[in-house]
Amino acid sequence: VTGSLPISLQSCQCLAWKPRPVGLWPRPGESQHVVAGYSDGTVRVFSVSRTEMELKMHPHAAALTAIAYSSDGEMILSGAKDGIVAVSSPRTGMTIHVLADHKGSPITVLQCTRKQYHDFGVEGGELWLATSSDRRVSIWGSDWLQDKCELLDWLSFPAPAGPEGLESLPPSLAAFCPWEHGVLVYVGFGMQKEALFYSLRKKQVLRKISLPAFATSLSLSPAAPFMAIGFGDRLLRLQPCPAGDPQDYAGHDDTVHLSRFAPSGRRLLTASHSAVLVWELTGA
Repeated sequence: VTGSLPISLQSCQCLAWKPRPVGLWPRPGESQHVVAGYSDGTVRVFSVSRTEMELKMHPHAAALTAIAYSSDGEMILSGAKDGIVAVSSPRTGMTIHVLADHKGSPITVLQCTRKQYHDFGVEGGELWLATSSDRRVSIWGSDWLQDKCELLDWLSFPAPAGPEGLESLPPSLAAFCPWEHGVLVYVGFGMQKEALFYSLRKKQVLRKISLPAFATSLSLSPAAPFMAIGFGDRLLRLQPCPAGDPQDYAGHDDTVHLSRFAPSGRRLLTASHSAVLVWELTGA
């Protein structure tokens, strides 16, 4: 750690790195940026090299629970505890879209990816999803330059009544599949303990992978057909896809609530209540 960002009296709930344009190396003196969502409903953009806040926006009335940059870094998507999703421009500081489709349930995941311009019958080069804690996933196609944002699909996954004595249900998590175009993976509290692979083209679940428990974290490798799945019993599972023998690891002291692959796919970061582990994936 070479510096620290300014301290706020509000708590930071989520953050995301600004992506670099594909194929471009950073210019000399160019700063990396992170965007953070706060408990007071604000979105703040920080320069890492200058360790200072460059922009503060207030698109939400509730605490933020998820945040992401668009794949080109030109827009910021933020989701709040009340289910509202906002799309804001870090260049102008203006919020250009407010989406209430998930209203009433906290946003758990926001993710963006590139698409071919006319994929799925809509214009634009952006595909993104929002997931809320009530097991709903919305998938959108966007053309940010033309100020267009179109709903492509709406998924709602059934579940039994919540078990007694369980203070909080496992999170609803979804991610675009890097190695299978037009497919997303979903895990969450449901009728079965499983990961579902859903095709946006066929509008159906392609296959299911059984899990030992309901997942608490999910990350898909960008370099190989592997998933990293965390569980509440301190277990981390590396799952080959579409099939294969999983590898289980017990290195945490509590629920594995975060797992993230590095862009190279050769390292994996996982976190629990009081531990952050970095794994070297030599065989991936």
